[in-house]
Amino acid sequence: MKISFHGAARTVTGSKHLLHLNNGKKILLDCGMFQGLGKDTMPMNNEWGFEPSEINVVVLSHAHVDHCGLLPKLVKEGFEGKIWCTPPTAELAKVLLIDSAKIQEMDVMHVNKRRAKEGRELITPLYTQEEAMAMFPQFSVLDYNQETVIDEGVSLLFTDCGHILGSAAVNLKIQDGKETLRLTFSGDVGRYRDLILRSPQPFPQADIILMESTYGNALHDLNTVAADKILNHIVDTCLKHKGKLIIPAFSLGRTQELLFLLNRLELEKRLPPLNYYVDSPLSIHVTEIIKTHPECFNKSLQKLLLKDEDVFGFKGLQFVREASESKKLNESKEPCVIISASGMAEAGRVKHHIKHNIGDTRNTILIVGYCEPHSLGGKLRNGAKQVTIFGELMEVRANIAMMNSLSAHGDYEDLCQWLACQDPNLVSKFFLVHGEYDNQMPFRDRLYRKGFKDVEIPSLHETVVV
Repeated sequence: MKISFHGAARTVTGSKHLLHLNNGKKILLDCGMFQGLGKDTMPMNNEWGFEPSEINVVVLSHAHVDHCGLLPKLVKEGFEGKIWCTPPTAELAKVLLIDSAKIQEMDVMHVNKRRAKEGRELITPLYTQEEAMAMFPQFSVLDYNQETVIDEGVSLLFTDCGHILGSAAVNLKIQDGKETLRLTFSGDVGRYRDLILRSPQPFPQADIILMESTYGNALHDLNTVAADKILNHIVDTCLKHKGKLIIPAFSLGRTQELLFLLNRLELEKRLPPLNYYVDSPLSIHVTEIIKTHPECFNKSLQKLLLKDEDVFGFKGLQFVREASESKKLNESKEPCVIISASGMAEAGRVKHHIKHNIGDTRNTILIVGYCEPHSLGGKLRNGAKQVTIFGELMEVRANIAMMNSLSAHGDYEDLCQWLACQDPNLVSKFFLVHGEYDNQMPFRDRLYRKGFKDVEIPSLHETVVV
């Protein structure tokens, strides 16, 4: 068997790993979109490294766009097989993919206006909303811990990995001649003692492991201090300086964590009496879906639901659906908190909020998660004094703050705890994916010290025989 790595190889987006079985079948693990890589993003999303029509089955770990965002393009270009995932992942992916198509259509429309004036060739989106919806019948759902055959000689078992709602580690048994290979792909591993979700589950012994390593060289702050840190930023920015606290947040996962923490502050009677806006129709829709899956919540949250039926709601919370309402927020001078997508500030309404508020020293832009270094969020996080937004060079006068306690990715202690169920002597091959190379190398050394013997860090489009 061979494995080729066509995304999330020495970077954190575009997750795509292709299994070439000895019987000629091909199984694709994730089909993610590259994001936040500047001018390289579009060319990378147009270069598969394989032929979509030759793929037999896709197995999807979770619904984040960097793991599922190119599924409609894969189908558009010839893939006809099933897409296996958990039921919540199917629900969420459908919503996120429609939103992704909508953003692409809008972006292309704006770009083509300029290209038409310049007499240049017009461009097309990776896929349209109609093309996204056309692939939905190919989803095939499987609950956690229920093994099933997905192709000749291949069975699939999903185990909960606690990253976002519906996220799963992919556990495959592959009949390879007379032998059975056991391969596990981690997807993205969540955190133990997460605010909302259950902790990652143990998974069956594997011969081959593909594992994410986003925070392979980092330790997160404790979740227990997150509410206090947010409160400090609210008090300093909104009460003391009468400014706006703008929080770029992924619609899936991060937004709900922020709402949960603000709800906790209200329950503790510590939440300042302000307006708190969630300015993202997608975030609103995703929050509604998450509320319908309390079975995925941890025990503490399930107990809280007995006392508080809406753990994502509180006084002062307002959901902004219409674009006209969003524009009014930019015109308003009221001190407030604005939570808006996208998390890397590369697209969506939050980019407009940053543009209108980045030049005012009263305001704070709070970065609460990982941002690819080339993205707007990444540049702000790394201390840029000037940034270009919608083609306009802007001075960074607002306060730029960071919080590391809300990451949905496990740090190196979480990753090692997830691996504790494995006997390193039985793992013949270990691949680190979904991480920056500088963070992966120290984590590889850590794995060697724990007894894993053959740990590789594949590069983009590299093929390895196992």
